[in-house]
Amino acid sequence: MTTDSALTPEQILSATEDVLRRFGSAKATVSDVARALGVSHSSVYRHFPSKAALREAVTQRWLDQAHNNLASIAIEPGPAAERLHRWLATLFATKRKKAVDDPELFATYMKRSAETSDTVEAHIETLVGQIAQIVQDGIETEEFRLTHVGSVSRAVFDATAHFHDPAYAAEWSDPKAQERFEALWALLLAGLLAKR
Repeated sequence: MTTDSALTPEQILSATEDVLRRFGSAKATVSDVARALGVSHSSVYRHFPSKAALREAVTQRWLDQAHNNLASIAIEPGPAAERLHRWLATLFATKRKKAVDDPELFATYMKRSAETSDTVEAHIETLVGQIAQIVQDGIETEEFRLTHVGSVSRAVFDATAHFHDPAYAAEWSDPKAQERFEALWALLLAGLLAKR
């Protein structure tokens, strides 16, 4: 049991995730979160002014945890093609794992992305920016052909949507999904590589 004065946003977010897993996105309430923490619902509202703000914060936390290793791939040294392939493969593997291992939170994320949440949009821009970093590095080392970094990075993200957009989650467990991902990667790489 947590006292009102010791309650932190992090505790609230952890409890919210547990409540979402237990009751699902449609049925979970702020009162359920407060009950799980042993505090009044007004204590939760002191940190998050609305149910929407709380869900937005949970979504942000979930996205950050799910993709914290992508940023390090984007900035590490090494050939750009290898890094971009690993970045995309990691994104796909992470999304697939979340969909299978954490379906209730994944459902919340799907609902948020369907609502075109500002949090999800900002997250997508962050991911496209990480792709851009790798593409820019590839251009600078003449591994990739000279191109408009922003447009190409967004095109790579959009082209691979089948492997990270929650709308396609039901297809990620298909035994041929990895093979299809690799075929798409080969096509993208052919378009990026500089002519030698």
